[in-house]
This record gives sequence, structure tokens and C-alpha cells, in this order.
Amino acid sequence: MGERPGSILFVCGMNAIRSPMAENLARHLFPSIFTQSAGVRCGERDPFVVAVMDEIGLDLSKHRPKELDELEDDYFDLIITLAPEAHHKALEFTRTMAVDVEYWPTQDPSLATGSRDQILDSYRQVRDLLQMKIGKRFTR
Repeated sequence: MGERPGSILFVCGMNAIRSPMAENLARHLFPSIFTQSAGVRCGERDPFVVAVMDEIGLDLSKHRPKELDELEDDYFDLIITLAPEAHHKALEFTRTMAVDVEYWPTQDPSLATGSRDQILDSYRQVRDLLQMKIGKRFTR
């Protein structure tokens, strides 16, 4: 796996679900790593994300989705993409940079259907998968 990066950027489609979850989880698990998230496009805050993150004691109620172009810092040691479009955009974005880009295919829980509980379960699965992957990837 290599050295633990000093800075990570998580990227997904709209910076509304997967990447903000990953950003908050990484910040919580590894506070010494500078972590941010962004989207290819700008989405809207998702109340299901706030609910499932609150279940584990993390507050995402003030998260404001942002696009890659809005980042003040554009240098990261590692960019982790969570959706195909985000991966393509990150590769384009980093063409002239020496930065590692990893693709972690992650389902979009907003596509889930059914009852509120079934939809929340879909969000929990993504949260738990990201928590496990982040823990594995950055623990020496």
C-alpha cells in the first residue's frame, strides 16, 4: 500500500453522498491527514447522508457540495475516485501533476428504491464499505 498520504481528495459525481461520507470518515479515523472532497458537478445536500452519518456520531449537516473547480488547494498526495465519471475527470485534472489516483467503485445509494428504511440501509452499506476501505487503506 505504500506510505500514508499527507493529503487526500475524495471525488464522486456531485459531492453530495459518497465523497463527503468518505471525507468525514477519513477525517475522523485519521485526523493527521488533510482531507477534502469534491464532485464533478455540484449536487445538493442529501438528508439521508446526514442521518446515517449521525448514527455513528459524525455531523454532515453543514456540508456544502462543491465542484473540483471550487477547490482552493489543488495539490493532493492521493485522489480517490468513487464513481466512473469522477475517475475520468480526476485523470484529466491530474494529467500534468505527480499525484496518485485510485478508483474505488462505490454504488450510488440515491438509486435505491423502497421504504425509507430500505433506502437508509443502502446508505448505511455505502458508509460502512467506505469506513472499512479507508481503515484498511490508511492503517500502517
